[in-house]
Amino acid sequence: MQRKAYVPGVVALLAALLAGCTGGSDEGGETDNSNPGEAGTASAVAQPGKYATLPEACGVVSRSTLDSLLPGVKQLTDQTQRDTAYAGEATLTYDTDRKVGCRWKVESSDATDHLLVDFERVVSYDNGVSDDNQAEALFAKKVTAADLPAPAASSTGVPSAAGSPSPSATGSASPSSAVSPSASASPSSTVPPAALQSRLLEDLGDEAFIDDTLASSGSTAKQRTVIVAFRTSNVLVTIQYEEQPAIVGAVPDSEEMQDKARKLAAQLDDSLAG
Repeated sequence: MQRKAYVPGVVALLAALLAGCTGGSDEGGETDNSNPGEAGTASAVAQPGKYATLPEACGVVSRSTLDSLLPGVKQLTDQTQRDTAYAGEATLTYDTDRKVGCRWKVESSDATDHLLVDFERVVSYDNGVSDDNQAEALFAKKVTAADLPAPAASSTGVPSAAGSPSPSATGSASPSSAVSPSASASPSSTVPPAALQSRLLEDLGDEAFIDDTLASSGSTAKQRTVIVAFRTSNVLVTIQYEEQPAIVGAVPDSEEMQDKARKLAAQLDDSLAG
């Protein structure tokens, strides 16, 4: 009799336990508690960047723009050589969805011009960091590496323009006395206007800067290098434009080179936006 009384009790206990488990599942106790957690985790995952691909670097610069940046192209009489000059040379890359570039080099009677265009698409592998934020951090490193001068202060003690450097800064360009490559005069020691020195730019992409340097190589021709770099969402774009005059002592014009490089940068920014 005790055995008969014991078995139903065990059955009743098991039934109660099973009912409790089933009831918890039906009522959504544990399931409901886990869903918000899962939803919260999903919502915390950073969004991907705007760009999933990159343009074909050697085809993104128009021939008219190359004519402006590389005057020697027009001096090439052989059509095959001219076509080769326009085509440029793709930079080495192992993933064209992540990094592409193209370079051009053309000699003229006045100078040798070099142009490099580089695109990098940034992808974050941290779920808590968006592609844009990762690109922003990488671009900040580029700005730091450029070592841009501090903004110039006006007579009121307020920076005269955002990103405009101090005239006393070192390592900047010398555009105020720059002459065309065909000239042979040496540059003056006059401090260049802040408007043409290396600086941050406000009218290009999400953030941008321009770096203008003049190589000091004694009595030889002065090579000028103008770099314009900008970020648009998760894509970093760098333009490097160099000119080496053929005449000893000649100095490439800073304002002209900066203007050409910035126009190209604006075109590339528009092409990405389109």
